[in-house]
Amino acid sequence: MPQRAFHAFLPAGWTRGGEDDAHAASRWRLAGLPNLHSHAFQRAMAGLAERQSHPEDSFWTWRELMYRFAGKVTPDTQYAIACQLYAEMLESGYTTVCEFHYLHHQPDGRPYDDPAEMSLALAAAARDTGIRLTLLPVLYMTGGFDGRALSDRQRRFGHTLDAYLALLQSLRARGNDMLKVGIALHSLRAVPEAAMRELLAAVAGTPMPVHIHIAEQIGEVQDCQALRGARPVEWLLANAPVDANWTLVHATHLENAEVQGIVASGATVAICPTTEANLGDGLFPLREFLAAGGHWGVGSDSHVSVSPVEELRWLEYGQRLVTRRRNIAVSAGQPSTGELLYAQALAGGLRACGQSAAAESDFVLLDAHAPALAGATQTDLLDRYVFAGNRNLVAETHVAGHRVVAAGRHRNHDAIARCYQQAMAALLAD
Repeated sequence: MPQRAFHAFLPAGWTRGGEDDAHAASRWRLAGLPNLHSHAFQRAMAGLAERQSHPEDSFWTWRELMYRFAGKVTPDTQYAIACQLYAEMLESGYTTVCEFHYLHHQPDGRPYDDPAEMSLALAAAARDTGIRLTLLPVLYMTGGFDGRALSDRQRRFGHTLDAYLALLQSLRARGNDMLKVGIALHSLRAVPEAAMRELLAAVAGTPMPVHIHIAEQIGEVQDCQALRGARPVEWLLANAPVDANWTLVHATHLENAEVQGIVASGATVAICPTTEANLGDGLFPLREFLAAGGHWGVGSDSHVSVSPVEELRWLEYGQRLVTRRRNIAVSAGQPSTGELLYAQALAGGLRACGQSAAAESDFVLLDAHAPALAGATQTDLLDRYVFAGNRNLVAETHVAGHRVVAAGRHRNHDAIARCYQQAMAALLAD
């Protein structure tokens, strides 16, 4: 049977390959998407926080449940959970993950014999599953804008600045083409102003990704205004050297001047639609951000969903529900909602994760026999991929020259699942 020409969607757009290409029979090849925001251990919580614990359940009541769960995670269960999560990411079409990692120490706050042990469990999981990892160890120092001490449940997250810099140096020494290391400031409420300035001064001249949670919750915005005299994004832009190395995670609650300020800075926004919906955070002002020319990508965050398609779909659907209009994520030059969403999530994701090698070498092959793609053309392929049903259309995933997913399953799918089931049994035993 003769092979057909294949079509590849790369960072530069569509290209058409020859009939003798090794992937021609697959026909549809897409550059893999980066996942810009992950808390790996929270994958094990998915579905376990959907019973009302308070008449006005919110992010803040969910956080208490998360703290209790986090207190049970060990390096071994961290590894098992991350392997399961990263295999699911690869099966769904993510090829790079930014791991926003704050579960550093033992539950009582004492460091492990190797202070990097929990970080190394994540790096091992990424290596063993074959996903690119941008590891973002988190600086977490205070329990609020008022500088209060960390609570008992937060102690395993905390670092002094010197200890954090030592961890960062240790992890950066282990970096390679598949493992990049950046820094993460948990949030403005968790990192005092003086510590932020000192950390940024210490790493100045060493370009690396810098990620921060910001403006996710109305309560955070109100506290920042009360104690720092400005809204979170407004304050950050005025007090930190925010540039193209920075990624602002969520940035849900913005005024127009903050939208314009983010765009002018060159920073990327990591939008996490399924988690933001699950936690009742709110909706990012996508229309205004796109109109201003902003950079963005998506993340699965708490992993109530591990699907880039669902993140992109619900990013658009949320805007439709608010505006009562259709096809919001389009532009004068790009009328296809699916193609604009995929292209911009790809471009913004690559710049935010610091993984330049991923641009050309990491890709997915779509199922050429999927009914959802019957008769597809370049004009409608990405619209179909994002909006036509819930079946996973990824047939293969390739990362750095290795096929890690075939026939829709990770190469170690069954062994990883068994290990994860054992970890869950241990975590839920009491």
